[in-house]
Amino acid sequence: MCALAGAVAFSGKAIVAKLLYRQGADAFAVVGLRMAMAFPLFLLMAWWSSRERPTEAGARAPMSGKLAWQVLGLGFCGYYLASTLDFLGLQYISASLERAILYLNPSIVLLLSVLLLGQRLRLAQLGAMALSYGGVLVVFLHDWDVATVVSGAAQGQDPVAAVVTGSVLVFLSALSYAIYLMGSGQLVQSLGSLRLVGWASCAACVMCVLQWVLVHAFTEGRLGGVAQLPWQAWALSALNATACTVLPVWLVMRGVQLLGASLASQVGMVGPLSTIWMAAWWLDEPVTWRLMLGTAAVLAGIVVLSRASKAQPASQAAQASQPAGPTVGGR
Repeated sequence: MCALAGAVAFSGKAIVAKLLYRQGADAFAVVGLRMAMAFPLFLLMAWWSSRERPTEAGARAPMSGKLAWQVLGLGFCGYYLASTLDFLGLQYISASLERAILYLNPSIVLLLSVLLLGQRLRLAQLGAMALSYGGVLVVFLHDWDVATVVSGAAQGQDPVAAVVTGSVLVFLSALSYAIYLMGSGQLVQSLGSLRLVGWASCAACVMCVLQWVLVHAFTEGRLGGVAQLPWQAWALSALNATACTVLPVWLVMRGVQLLGASLASQVGMVGPLSTIWMAAWWLDEPVTWRLMLGTAAVLAGIVVLSRASKAQPASQAAQASQPAGPTVGGR
């Protein structure tokens, strides 16, 4: 239940962001408010994991200067940059396409392993990636056809350019998070998973708030009209920070502890389907056969890729590391 609830909560992030855009907030304000409100909760998570979970590897290991810089770098890639690019992309594409692109994370990690670590790519893995990317293309074409309901198109931008721009931004977000996943494996051994996620997220919170302040200070001389935002925007931001950010991190990682990473990832496949349902219900985003077919292809490809990767002998580095945070659809 923890893994299932976490996957659904993560998928609600895009819905809440879209609703915030309708309240007049821009991407920098959305991510800034989200991380500002989440900061004390992530700080509590980092403290709690080091005080109340002494059995977890590295939970009470001292934070050296070298580890602090590594955590800062992971926070930049995995939570600051990935979140900013994701919310920027959501201004242009549907929530369903955004979630489908983010679910390419395992394939991006594999490609980076092939390019940077010399890992061999098996035929089954190649076929699985082709299926997943083909599914994203089908969902992309769905967005292309219904671009009039996308935020970017609604703001008078060219619909085709909006969908392409949003897709590229969200893919770069997935790439940034994949780099975080690759780099976090070894640090888990030193700090523990929850402690690492807590401190990396705290670092990202500070970065996101500073970005929000600086961007609007130089462009408008104010914080993106935050004082003029209606109470609904503040309520949605609080929901985004708690139910769609901090809580799902804890739920998914608790699910991994109870079920194991493999089964928890499979349960997490419900994420795109819940996004489609919530987007149709709350945002009036159309549901077409191409959207369902493309999403099914993405999920099928990730399942096949996961099984094919298990059958491949792991390198010593891969065997020694376990990424901190959900590998599929997290953020």
